[in-house]
Amino acid sequence: MSEVNNNTNILFHGSNVVVKTPEVRTLGHNKDFGYGFYCTRFENQAKKWALTKKPQHIVTLYEYNEEDNLKVLNFEQMTDEWLDFVADCRRGIKHEYDIVEGPMADDQIWDYVEDFVAGNISREAFWALARFKNPTHQIVFCTERAIKCITYKDFYEI
Repeated sequence: MSEVNNNTNILFHGSNVVVKTPEVRTLGHNKDFGYGFYCTRFENQAKKWALTKKPQHIVTLYEYNEEDNLKVLNFEQMTDEWLDFVADCRRGIKHEYDIVEGPMADDQIWDYVEDFVAGNISREAFWALARFKNPTHQIVFCTERAIKCITYKDFYEI
């Protein structure tokens, strides 16, 4: 289970490189909250992300300063609204938020989301399967205005 970061102003990014200058990524496969730069408040989760990368395993730390003038969507937990939003993003449907924060569809949850999107399982079946999974967290910076809210602080290699 991931530990919650007690300093809510610090975010973590797991990768195979040090990312001193984050970028809003708009290429690749559709992700939970759309395109952007993904971080987490859970250090252990960033370590897991880093360990999936080769040849290095790097965790980069950022200071996060929230801005009032940005359009932010925050999911405190997995809800029907969260499921619909993730399903839409995974289908490639764009949204208008600068920042989106909430639980992530990890590998196992993602399989359930895929089954839901494909119509293989009902919404009720999704929730029955997803109910007891470990807490996860992600925050994605979707616009250039949003990316200015984070400042590189440090990194370490696992």
